[in-house]
Amino acid sequence: MSNPYQTLPDTAFWRRAVATLPPEAVDPVVAPPFLISPADAVVTAGSCFAQHIGPTLQGLNFNYLITEPAHPLATQEQARAFNYGVFSARWGNVYTARQLLQLFHRAYGNFYPVEDMWGGENCWIDPFRPQIQPGGFLSQREYKLDRARHFAAIRRAFEALDVFVFTLGLTEAWVSRVDGAVFPLCPGVAGGEFNPARHEFHNFTVGEVAEDMVAFIGALRSVNPRARVILTVSPVPLVATAREGTHVLVATAYSKAVLRVAAEMVTQTLPGVAYFPAYEIITGRYDAGTYFAADRRSVVAPGVSHVMRCFVTGFSTQAGAPAPPPPPASDYEPQMEAAMQVHCDEIALDQG
Repeated sequence: MSNPYQTLPDTAFWRRAVATLPPEAVDPVVAPPFLISPADAVVTAGSCFAQHIGPTLQGLNFNYLITEPAHPLATQEQARAFNYGVFSARWGNVYTARQLLQLFHRAYGNFYPVEDMWGGENCWIDPFRPQIQPGGFLSQREYKLDRARHFAAIRRAFEALDVFVFTLGLTEAWVSRVDGAVFPLCPGVAGGEFNPARHEFHNFTVGEVAEDMVAFIGALRSVNPRARVILTVSPVPLVATAREGTHVLVATAYSKAVLRVAAEMVTQTLPGVAYFPAYEIITGRYDAGTYFAADRRSVVAPGVSHVMRCFVTGFSTQAGAPAPPPPPASDYEPQMEAAMQVHCDEIALDQG
């Protein structure tokens, strides 16, 4: 008797594609709709986990585009402290699809949030990049000049890129009741003052995330028709949930499921949009849980290396491109923890 499964490739079967392979050999990237050449300008944004993609591409001599570099006289340590080079532009963590969509419209002068500055005296904070400037900006003038440069860098990135890689991180967000502006952190955590009359919690649905991503890609292609997009979902669990009566583990499962389904909907709807399974590589459990550190949240070196190896071999036009070798775990884990503390806005939710 014949059936449709008899002609399927090995990648369609758990036993052949997962169970009988060593963990490091599992590669769920199958037939991506497009490839990246070394000449293609790649821009990255998203949650904390997205920070691994840029350095890997740079290390393999890909054209990783940085449109907002540090001052030439700044040391590497100074540039990192002020969040230069973490992403293609100095936009910090962009956790939600709505935040990304509003970032585009703010940069192009289509959206002017009412609450666009926090602080006073000698400390002014960008509500949409609350930890981008250690100690805050010294004056409103400094803040506004930096924001103008930042918006110009965003426009250059969107208009010059060939491939945009966005890592969806969260569904939970705090939103202005006045105009719907979405903040990466709840006001009052790393600047500003929380006011229930002005701020409300919102947990985005599958439909909302998909609609926001479709709207963003449409806006991006209005200024750059050649733009291709790769969507990923961060495997890193939530630091905290604002859902009353809900365990953070349950909230994490909901958030990641929503983001994964929304990403699938977008890739099935729009041409030139691909999904990269970073989430599945880390959370697939075939590694017996070894891809997470002791906090059960941070992804350790072998996991990051596995993700980036699959990304390069699956999406690169360079057949057989060398995979980034993982550094010794004993060296890498403290560096990972420090980087996440500095460059992951969400960490500020649980500093106790």
